[in-house]
Amino acid sequence: MERDLFVREKYLKKIRGFYHADDIVKVITGVRRCGKSSLMQTIARELRDAGVPQENIVYIDLDARPYRSIRTADALETCIAGFETDGMKYLFLDEVQNVSGFEAVLNGFRTDGGWSIFVTGSNSYLLSGEITTKLTGRYIEFEMFPLSFEEYVDMKRHYGKPIDPNGDVELNHYILEGGFPRAVFFDALADKRRYVQGIVGEIFEKDIRRRVKIRNKETFESVRRFIVNNFGATTSLTSLCDAMRKNGLNVTRATVSRYIKALLDAKILYECPRFDMKSKRSLRGEKKYYLSDLSFWFAENTDNKINYGPVLENIVYVYARACDESVSVGRFGAFECDFIMRDARMDYAYVQVAYTIALSEETENREYRPLERIQDNYPRYVVTTDHILQRRNGIRHVNLVDFMMNGRSFQDASETG
Repeated sequence: MERDLFVREKYLKKIRGFYHADDIVKVITGVRRCGKSSLMQTIARELRDAGVPQENIVYIDLDARPYRSIRTADALETCIAGFETDGMKYLFLDEVQNVSGFEAVLNGFRTDGGWSIFVTGSNSYLLSGEITTKLTGRYIEFEMFPLSFEEYVDMKRHYGKPIDPNGDVELNHYILEGGFPRAVFFDALADKRRYVQGIVGEIFEKDIRRRVKIRNKETFESVRRFIVNNFGATTSLTSLCDAMRKNGLNVTRATVSRYIKALLDAKILYECPRFDMKSKRSLRGEKKYYLSDLSFWFAENTDNKINYGPVLENIVYVYARACDESVSVGRFGAFECDFIMRDARMDYAYVQVAYTIALSEETENREYRPLERIQDNYPRYVVTTDHILQRRNGIRHVNLVDFMMNGRSFQDASETG
């Protein structure tokens, strides 16, 4: 019986226009266990529902037992060629980086025509090296993230899991549990966290240790813990090295930089650069890092106390990135804007994130003042969990839960708050 798949529509709608393109390889990337395989299975199901014969849909999971022994380009090519049929073929390769030299195989079948190719990979190494030379201009990357808040709620509803009618309570559940799809099926929070801890170990073994030379695992783990525990905070290589030395670890900037890159490539972390609005240049040195999923922090820390500042920023950052927006931190002289967002149409939006602005006039002013210094006509937002929303100088005050559940875009120029 076919699995009852939860449909990740925000990603499917990006890919549908390329379903039948046999000259472009569709590469689906994302942190391990974020749902890439299920997305490909959903695409295959949509093709069958649209009338594509089953024999023209070739699905090869290179982690599964029937195909686990395929580790060379020749073996992969022989396997694929065995599925030759008339008409357009749709080839799905799951965890393609398991095969040495897979790039030449993909390029060969793409060049032959008649094969629409979809592949998944768990990290940025998939898009490095040979694939960039053999497939330059002939592939499109579609990046996936773990479940965003609205997907988390929709998936729980799809599988009949209890949902609290209070959106704020459900948001807290999401923060503590995270957005890895498989974790939704576990009822106990301890089980969800144990599952995420397993993902962390799997990422280290399969996506980091095999790719990066880690001379001292203790040092690597210290760097990882520091970055993960300080997500959303302004960080520099200098401050990180100083923190390591205070803990008795003498580590060089080059080593720290290499370990951070490994975490970025494994898609545990995402780097958010700082941008100076006056000079229109990216600022070097200090950056902010956000987690692909909040469970990476909560699964490895015993404290359930939520620091809503960086947590809500992280949620907004991932929400925007999942909507294909580029995100940076904006500086306006002495003021800083949490996020500058730009979509594919080159439209901008400016966003401040806070738990509440209802505590005092000082709190309200702190969030509004950076936005009030912006002189262009792009949308400006203050995003909070408040339910009583304000209006001030054309800046839109929106409730985070309502905004995400409605699937809104920050570049939407229509009235929101």
